[in-house]
Amino acid sequence: MAKKPHHLAFHWAWGLRAHFNSLIAIVAVFALILTLSLTAINAPKPVLSTPRNSSSIEKTISAPKPVLSTLRNSSSTEKCNLFSGRWVYDDSSTHPLYSGLLCPYIHDEIGCDKYGRNDTSYQKWKWQPNQCNLPSFNSTKLLERLRDKRMVFVGDSLNRNQWVSMVCLLESSIPVYEKSMNYNGSTLSFNAKKYNATVDFYWAPLLLESNCDDPVKHRVSNRMFRAGAVETHARHYANADILIFNSYLWWKKPRMKMKILHGSFDDKVQVYDEVEMIKGFEIALKTWSQWLQDNVRLHKKELYFMSLSPTHAWGESLGEDSFQNCYNETQPIRNVNYNGRGQDFDIMQIAGSVINQLQRKGVNIQFLNITHLSEFRKDGHPSIYRKFWDTLSEEQLANPSSYSDCTHWCLPGVPDVWNELLYAHIFSKHAEE
Repeated sequence: MAKKPHHLAFHWAWGLRAHFNSLIAIVAVFALILTLSLTAINAPKPVLSTPRNSSSIEKTISAPKPVLSTLRNSSSTEKCNLFSGRWVYDDSSTHPLYSGLLCPYIHDEIGCDKYGRNDTSYQKWKWQPNQCNLPSFNSTKLLERLRDKRMVFVGDSLNRNQWVSMVCLLESSIPVYEKSMNYNGSTLSFNAKKYNATVDFYWAPLLLESNCDDPVKHRVSNRMFRAGAVETHARHYANADILIFNSYLWWKKPRMKMKILHGSFDDKVQVYDEVEMIKGFEIALKTWSQWLQDNVRLHKKELYFMSLSPTHAWGESLGEDSFQNCYNETQPIRNVNYNGRGQDFDIMQIAGSVINQLQRKGVNIQFLNITHLSEFRKDGHPSIYRKFWDTLSEEQLANPSSYSDCTHWCLPGVPDVWNELLYAHIFSKHAEE
């Protein structure tokens, strides 16, 4: 009987120790939870870089989905729509991708730095797709890809704008003695000697033979192209390995009709039809398309068609702010639903339909939809910061917006992004080979 209290005391002590250990475990778990909570609270938050003193502008600018979403892209870009995204300000040393003052090939109509534009924030915006990142532009890698090849941009002054951008992106990595530029009529040719690579521009604003074909004196009171005349221009670029086409700007002249010539420009009596501009565009594009189909040797080349480059030449009410045109604009449009008068959906739809038909016929062509992402960049045009070939009147000088160039693009600038998108497609194709 004397051992019973001792037995009870043992169980009581063991139970107390068990409760004490449980209490310690609870306190430890609580302390761990508290520590993790404090860590999460004090962790650094992700920061989106924006221009200094730009609190009035959104940190990122979203773009709507491409209107031509049915167009087929290469397999790698099907997983990520490169054209759906936002503009993000990048204050790092990576942007701009080259110096506008150091690239010797920038033309005077797009050399905004040279002609006194001091706000350079327009050079710092990069395009960020929603679901992936654009590959970094590697000039040496692209030059290696172009070794013993010819790349040609065919079209109007906006395609020339993109060509100059491409040349500036490439030339900075090439020593002076290993590169050259040749001007020969409608063809501008940049040569990287070490790689035996050429990057050319060929002037053909209507794609077919026309009365606008002089690369310098092409301002005419009426516009006319010769029916079926693709070969006139095509013989100058058909041997290229990579071709980038565009044709929009010259079809958007208000209140002007297009003449379609049956015969030759040398005929004393010219026989022609007169159609609305958009009908002329459709006829010309289908003629060009049929020529591509008929020339089987071109089917396996890398072909690209650039969508319309938007202008910002008209006043728009954006709800949150407004502007007359691009003059004095230094920030992108922040209205994510913005659709201005600078794009033409009917022309875009015709182009999309023609490119889709080419793809179904087995032609290796891609449609690069740069329209929507460029629409937000009212800040990217030369405005008054360029060389003007005509003498400006006193009335114009008193009203700078009246002569501002809101069509072309300053370099460095928006066309660099077009070429980053082109670069991504070129290497996605290369990966499939």
